[in-house]
Amino acid sequence: MIASETLTVENDDVTLDLLLWRRYRHVPDGFVESVLSTNPGLADLGPVLPVGTVVVVELPQRPAHATASEISLWD
Repeated sequence: MIASETLTVENDDVTLDLLLWRRYRHVPDGFVESVLSTNPGLADLGPVLPVGTVVVVELPQRPAHATASEISLWD
């Protein structure tokens, strides 16, 4: 099962990458594209998302065998 989270645009002048940055404080390469593929039609709304837009984010899974000591800040 893939974990997901739903984000809702609450302010004017919010782009997708800004919405993700505000929530996660890190936007790895390919993350915005992944969110766009999970939300068909989202790109059609334009660069600034309308207030009330709901965005589903599929969260990457940490490997079951990973522990805190094995995780690098630069993964």
